[in-house]
Amino acid sequence: MNRIFGTTQKKPKTSLSDAIAATDNRVGTIEVKIKKLDAELARYRDQMAKMRNGPGKEAVQRRALGVLKQKRLYETQVQQLQQQSFNMESAAMTTDNLRNTMATLDAMKTANTEMRKQYGKIDVDKIQDLHYDMEDLIEQANEVQEALGRTYGVPEELDEDELQAGNATASFILSRAHSCPTEELDALDLEEEETPSYLQDLNATPDFIDEAPVEERKTTANPEAVKTAVSGS
Repeated sequence: MNRIFGTTQKKPKTSLSDAIAATDNRVGTIEVKIKKLDAELARYRDQMAKMRNGPGKEAVQRRALGVLKQKRLYETQVQQLQQQSFNMESAAMTTDNLRNTMATLDAMKTANTEMRKQYGKIDVDKIQDLHYDMEDLIEQANEVQEALGRTYGVPEELDEDELQAGNATASFILSRAHSCPTEELDALDLEEEETPSYLQDLNATPDFIDEAPVEERKTTANPEAVKTAVSGS
């Protein structure tokens, strides 16, 4: 049946961009014609400037008026086509903006769906439990560090009275050091230094001796006088 009666093929619809391009081509073609008419008018104007008044000049004027009317018609068509092109460009821009808006909405819907899926897998209670576990582990780590840094053989706590007494002694020594002369400082150092017990008994007399030993006198007399004194005794 199609071979006998033929078929009617539907022509594709013209898009705005194609219509704008066709209109611009028509405007370009008409502008070329207007330039040719301008050149022809310029030639007629030169001829009329050289001719005298008469039938010949009037004939040239009639030709020039016909060309001028044709030029005005083409200029009117150019203005109309340019306005049509501008309207179609505005419609195309509006269409593009609507397409961009729809694409943005589709992207937002897709992102919203993905966010709902992802956040639906997250349990807030588990996150809080994990946070508490982290705090407990950090506290345990701090306790381990304190235990490793503990000193041995040194009292951990000091009495407040002992601490104040030590501070008072230190401040007293510093004040005497700034105010006393060097000799008094040396005397204070000697008084504070005590002789050990094993050195104190070196010069003491033993307990088993009743009398103290007699020291020998050094004499410088003559030996003969010493002998005489010995024989007389």
